[in-house]
Amino acid sequence: MVQLTLPKNSKIGKGRHWRAADGASKKDVRTFRVYRYDPETGDNPRWDTFEVDTSKHGPMVLDALFHIKNEIDPTLAFRRSCREGICGSCSMNIGGRNALACTKGWDDFGSTITVSPLPHQPVIKDLVPDLTMFFAQYKAIEPWLHTETPAPETEWRQTPKDRDKLNGLYECILCACCSTSCPSYWWNGEAFYGPATLLHAYRWLIDSRDEATGERLDALEDPFKLYRCHTIMNCAQVCPKGLNPAKAISEVKKMLVERAI
Repeated sequence: MVQLTLPKNSKIGKGRHWRAADGASKKDVRTFRVYRYDPETGDNPRWDTFEVDTSKHGPMVLDALFHIKNEIDPTLAFRRSCREGICGSCSMNIGGRNALACTKGWDDFGSTITVSPLPHQPVIKDLVPDLTMFFAQYKAIEPWLHTETPAPETEWRQTPKDRDKLNGLYECILCACCSTSCPSYWWNGEAFYGPATLLHAYRWLIDSRDEATGERLDALEDPFKLYRCHTIMNCAQVCPKGLNPAKAISEVKKMLVERAI
């Protein structure tokens, strides 16, 4: 039987435990198990445990993380910006599922909530993943209009019907929840573009104002960039905007088949 052993520096240890403040009501206390890692120390990752009085902050997991950082441990690192589910900065794995901390309520979970960075990405520190590859892949699809027709004096016109084709695509906020939940992306992250990038690729392919459909399809016709998608559907299940990247990917495949026959 094959036995697999994690490298010593990948084993997650037990970290510190902060007890709830004296006087906190038991019904208000939630336990947050938070992934901690600082590569500058050379120490292994660890799980720190925080007993948090949720009556002291707002209803979202992000509120709890702010409380932990501001009142308990100021060294905790995480990304955040808009707090309204628009920017995608605070994406992380909460209770075993990728989500936005600013739109995920801590009351959706039991007494213990596990918070870790987006899976299968290098970790810069604590809950901050390195998304360099993710955004490089997004840049590779050239997400802007390609036109040869001289630019109009006002704007590129589009019928309401053609504009409606972009619904369910343009709303993507590039939070990476979908791509980092995809096993195919875990296994082939450097070659497979992943759900988010391919959803955006389809968004430009069907934009009636774009004039580079053939070139865009040529760039995607690759055994790994596109065809590593096996319709596992994790992407659609975790998207905080309710989008369906797997459907967009299947439409790109369909366009390639139709072009070939």
